[in-house]
Order: sequence, then C-alpha cells, then structure tokens
Amino acid sequence: MSLHWALICHGLITLTIVVSFLCGQWRIFQGTPISSIHRFLTFGAYQYFLRFIGAVFGDRGTNLILSVEYYCCDRPNPILQLIYLAIIGTTYYIIVKTSFSYIPGYYLSEAHRYASFLAIAVGILLFLVTSFSDPGTVKADNVSRYLSAYPYDNIIYTEKECPTCKIPKPARSKHCSLCNRCVARFDHHCGWMAFPSLHLWDNCYWIGSCWTIERIANCACFNSLAPYVVQWLLDAHNTQILLMVFMGVVSLLLAGFFAYHANLCLTNTTTNETFKWQDYISWQKKLIEARASTAALKANIAGMTTEGKPQESKCKSFFRRSLLQDTEAIVKKNVYDKGFFHNLYEVVFPVSTRASFLHTKSKSG
Repeated sequence: MSLHWALICHGLITLTIVVSFLCGQWRIFQGTPISSIHRFLTFGAYQYFLRFIGAVFGDRGTNLILSVEYYCCDRPNPILQLIYLAIIGTTYYIIVKTSFSYIPGYYLSEAHRYASFLAIAVGILLFLVTSFSDPGTVKADNVSRYLSAYPYDNIIYTEKECPTCKIPKPARSKHCSLCNRCVARFDHHCGWMAFPSLHLWDNCYWIGSCWTIERIANCACFNSLAPYVVQWLLDAHNTQILLMVFMGVVSLLLAGFFAYHANLCLTNTTTNETFKWQDYISWQKKLIEARASTAALKANIAGMTTEGKPQESKCKSFFRRSLLQDTEAIVKKNVYDKGFFHNLYEVVFPVSTRASFLHTKSKSG
C-alpha cells in the first residue's frame, strides 16, 4: 500500500511542479499556491541562488553567474538543444535497460522494440529539421517580396522601418533581439531551436515529441494491457511505473501545447500577434469606456441644468440602461485569416520556401 501512495505523491508532485512552472502566471491561478510556486521557480529560487553566491564568493562570483545567464538566456546557443537530446537519450536508455528484457513476451511482440526506436528517430529528425531550417530572414534583397506577401492591416501592423536593420518592416515581421535579424511572420523565439520558429516546424517538433514520448510510454507500460501490467509493475517494477506517470504528465502538456499551436495555425495567427491583439482589444475597451463615461457625465450635467422638464420617475430611472453598458463589442478583424485550406497551405508552405519567392530572389540577386 505504501508503494501506491508513493506513486500517487510522485504523480501529484510532478504535475504540480510542471503546471506551476508553465501556467502559474495565468490569471486563474493568481493568489493561489500555484502562482507562488511559479514565482519561486522562475524568479525566487534564482535570486536566492545569486544571494548565496554573492555571500560566499563576492561580486566576482555574482558577475560570473550573470555572464553565464546572459550567454544561456540572451544569446543563441545550443544548450537547450543538448538538454533535449540528453533527456530523450537518457529516458530511452532507462526504458531499454529496465523494460526491453521483457520484449518479446507472451503479450508483446518484438515489433515494440523497433517501434520505439522509430519513434526516437522520427522525433530527433523533426527536431533537427526544425533547428536548422530558415525561419524566413528578411533582408534588403527580399524585403519587397515579403511586403507584397503580407500587406499591412493598419490595426496591429502599420508601415514602419526596422530601426536596427534599416529596412522596411513587413507586416507580421519582428526584429528578434536574440538573433539580431528581422524574421517574416514572426511567431516567437524558441530557445529549444535557438531561433525564431515558424508554426510548421514548431508543430513538427511538438508532434515528434508527443509521438516519441507516447511510443516510449507504450513500451514502458504496455498500454494495451494497462490494468494487469500496472498492477504487476506496482508490485515488482516501480521504475517503469514511475516513468509512466512522469511521461504521462509530460504527454498531456505536450498535447496541450500542440492543440494551442494547431489553433493558431488554422486561424493564421502567430503567438506574437496573439499578444498584439490582446493589447489592441484592451486599449479599445479602455477607449470605449472612456467615451461612454464622458457621454454619461455630459448627460448627467445636461439633466441637472435642464429646467421646466418633468423629472423622470424613480422606477424608470432605476431600470434605464446605463450609457456605460451600451459600449459596442470589439471585433477582432484578422485580415490574414483566409479560411481553413489557405491558412493550412501558408503554414505548410511558407512564403520563403515557395518556388516563386526563390525565383524572384534569384532574379534580384
């Protein structure tokens, strides 16, 4: 029975830490222990570590840590790529050492060994394709092509020049401060790939990760016979069941990430544009509320200064709709959302990879 409780505690602790780290900043968790754990994991623990280093080694030690932080977090580097490969390699090694001795068995064929290796190979292949693909660098020789491909909507994108690159800034593009280049249809700078990512390759990476972890978990816990195998693992092989719980939690999180990015792909929206739309809608709401407040104030003043008119009954005044409630709804006008198939085509075949774009580029060169 103690093993069962240890397994439950392991799963709950793993889930709490992962959810706190990734989702602790959400509004729904404000004022909860999840938010406190998130602040400790993302800020507090590092600050305590810096204080400890400063107390023991002085300013020289603190400056060394800060320089390492600058290289790891503020400059393109392969550290996260190596960590990802180490996680996949270590997990697969543990699975091989602890579970492959039972394959083939009475219930499992030898195909599970090859299936897990294929999953690892596909995941790493998609990861490498993602890491070494051009995200769509905007340069002086191809900026005109991007300007024609992505027109300004004059809502969240207006005509302007990149102050760093000194070239026109196409709509949907952004200058990445970490890579020091302008990127067309900028989504976000992904540290796992060390450059700004496109939705296509970003989702290839997440698909590969989900499938890799699912297949490893399938080999680890023998999914087709879960009830019987789990009971056996609880009694005799707790390593496999602990790995299964950990990878199950990670698989759910990766599935959530994939669903989020798939929704962005199908609506032809980038992560960067999501934040831009949030800022725009928030600003519009404040503007409309300010106009409504001004109108309500003018109406009250006019009512106070009007003479000779019969006063409105208290009952009618009570049920009269406030001007603040008559604010118009804000509509998100995404001009780049041109339907399911067009959106999918733009994601699968980015502008920078199309033959027409490459032909125009070679002509201008």
